[in-house]
Amino acid sequence: MNDARPIRDTVETVIFGTETRGGNLFDIALLVTILASVAVVMFDSMDAYHATYGDLFRVLELGFTLVFAIEYLTRLWCTRNPMAYAISFWGVVDLLAILPTFLTLFVPEASSLIVIRLLRVLRVFRILHLFELHEEYIEIIGVLRATSRSILVFFSLVMVTVVVFGCLLYVIDGPEHGFVSIPMSIYWAVVTITTVGYGDVVPGTPMGRFVASIGILVGYSILAVPTAIITSKLWERLGSRRASQTLSWNCHVCAGADHALDARFCKHCGAEMEIPDELREQKPILP
Repeated sequence: MNDARPIRDTVETVIFGTETRGGNLFDIALLVTILASVAVVMFDSMDAYHATYGDLFRVLELGFTLVFAIEYLTRLWCTRNPMAYAISFWGVVDLLAILPTFLTLFVPEASSLIVIRLLRVLRVFRILHLFELHEEYIEIIGVLRATSRSILVFFSLVMVTVVVFGCLLYVIDGPEHGFVSIPMSIYWAVVTITTVGYGDVVPGTPMGRFVASIGILVGYSILAVPTAIITSKLWERLGSRRASQTLSWNCHVCAGADHALDARFCKHCGAEMEIPDELREQKPILP
């Protein structure tokens, strides 16, 4: 058992890591396989291709599923805590990548669920090292958390508005114009207030059109609210970060402040900054 652990550690480094060349190559090969399997499902959903290459697509799908199943079992085998991986986000996604194919053996109509494995393309973030933008990612998440209560209140107001407009059109136009029920009318209100406007249900009376016009104007107005809430909070946090990244040192000529950490000249008067080196090496304090 102990002799196998170094082998497992090596495999774990390749499968779960991107710091090595082998890990990068493995993830790239995995992504190509995922995209190829999703492409097969998409082409198989087209009647012309299904009639000609249906058998080939079926064989390819079984092959892809076998590859993903082996990869999933290998991950369970090499990781030090298999249960933690199995119940993690990536573990569940990896399992969902192989279950639909086995499900189609009993429910053929479930074949379209195979595109769920497209979720695994999210692993591209690991390959491209986009999490070098980790601070910016945390910043956005923090803003969303800070504004969650305001957004929830706004969403509840929108829901009330949608219900009111839906009920109004149900009473004004009624079933003869497509508003056969209050839920159907609420669906129309959602589509109208969000300015999507499918046109499958439209008011047919002058009063109904007037109410619909009011709903559209309200929709344009309320769409700006969540944007303003999030933007103001983001600007506030960015302002705090910018303030924490400036030197606590004023220009000796004009007494100007708010200079960048690497400033050599005053941004207000252009005089050379006589700043001690220990101040230039200070670390910014992020909010």
